[in-house]
Amino acid sequence: MESPAVRETHVSILLFLGDRVFKLRKPLRFDFADFSTRSARAEDCRREVDLNRRLAPDVYLGVAEVTLEGEALEHCVVMRRLPAERSLAHLVREPESLWSVELRRVARTLAEFHARADRSPSISGAASIEAVTRQFEANVAAMAPFVGPVLDPAAHGAVVRGVRRFLEGRSALFAGRIAAGQICDGHGDLQADDIYCLDDGPRILDCLEFDDLLRCGDVVADVAFLAMDLERLGARAAAERFVHDYEGLSGAPLPPSLLHFYVALRAYIRAKVACLRHEQGDSLGAREASLLLALAGDHLERARVRLVVVGGLPGSGKSTLASALGAELGAIVLRSDELRPEQFGAEHGPTTSGYRRGRYTDERTHDVYEHLMGAARVHLGLGESVILDASWIASSHRDEARHLAAESAAELTELRCTVPADVAEQRIAARLRVAADPSEATVGVRRAMARIEAPWTSATVIETARAPGLVLADALAVIGARVERG
Repeated sequence: MESPAVRETHVSILLFLGDRVFKLRKPLRFDFADFSTRSARAEDCRREVDLNRRLAPDVYLGVAEVTLEGEALEHCVVMRRLPAERSLAHLVREPESLWSVELRRVARTLAEFHARADRSPSISGAASIEAVTRQFEANVAAMAPFVGPVLDPAAHGAVVRGVRRFLEGRSALFAGRIAAGQICDGHGDLQADDIYCLDDGPRILDCLEFDDLLRCGDVVADVAFLAMDLERLGARAAAERFVHDYEGLSGAPLPPSLLHFYVALRAYIRAKVACLRHEQGDSLGAREASLLLALAGDHLERARVRLVVVGGLPGSGKSTLASALGAELGAIVLRSDELRPEQFGAEHGPTTSGYRRGRYTDERTHDVYEHLMGAARVHLGLGESVILDASWIASSHRDEARHLAAESAAELTELRCTVPADVAEQRIAARLRVAADPSEATVGVRRAMARIEAPWTSATVIETARAPGLVLADALAVIGARVERG
């Protein structure tokens, strides 16, 4: 028989006695829940049992009344005690061969749970951009007393700004998730310590029971919570494997920027919990809060939505760089040379069309840029970074790109590719010989464009007459992106 033990969280006290666990609420009031009366604590115990039986029906045995000489003093949740060595938090500290199969079973259980979970308009409303914003701002207000005494103000401010910036331009993303049916009555508090990998399948415990709106949300928020917790434990490989397995088993890809956003949001919420534990006397609370805040900052960096404008005269290497950036950043690449024939057909081909004629009149060029930025606006609204590949020789088009970045709350980087004229002309001649590139620009077109190119002082110059790897590294340094390499 296992030894008796006591464990304390910021809201509960758990007594481990024999093969049972008795869980009592602390008589406290928080900004997110009120357990100050015995009736409120009793009701919360009943809610916990009912909701957690969805994922662990044989663990949550019921609600017991604590009495003294016949007088009811308190209520507690009664649970079956599970073997500590089978918790996911314990397993992921072992070699991958010991946890990879179990983690996939957890991903399958969660995917199946999400598929059958309740859905309704009111549940969907909990994941609207307005609701997520309100919840975040409420947490920011609750964190205020800890900024300075516990949390570094600069780090906290950067996280708050990062969350607000992501939310600012992503209405289409959140609305699209609701329309796709990706919002449900989920778990809300997935932690590796509360998941047990038993021989007959996982038991997932301790869902968020005290506020339905906080438990309901996008399925990606649940996935992000456990991914965040695994990363907090130092098991980043397990976190990535879990996300990969869930995507495959659910059949619903998780938008990368939204996943990173929710990992950051969940880390911020857990940082608040750590601050509360610190306030209650937990000696490790302050350190854990700071580590979680750093984790939030890291994932907000990876959630950052970017608009990268890559320009230059024909033969400057801009398309080669744009393509490489798209691959490195996981960004959508939109290229004017591919869009022009799509819009205006194959008439007026390169043998019969010169600069500012045929498909290249000022009016049609304006239409191409307008269409290019319209497509970019859609992708940015969905949280997807975009690379715009065009010449950008007109200052008016650059102004439109800056306006697009501002209205989409996307981080703008402007890159102007340059190369000696003789090198550019050699590239153009070689490209036209093989006819394998959508660009129709000739040497004559390049020279004509060079004569009217407006100064572009806001762009960073990228010299491309070098090895492609060096050119790409320079561009990434300007963008300031952290690139995840497998």
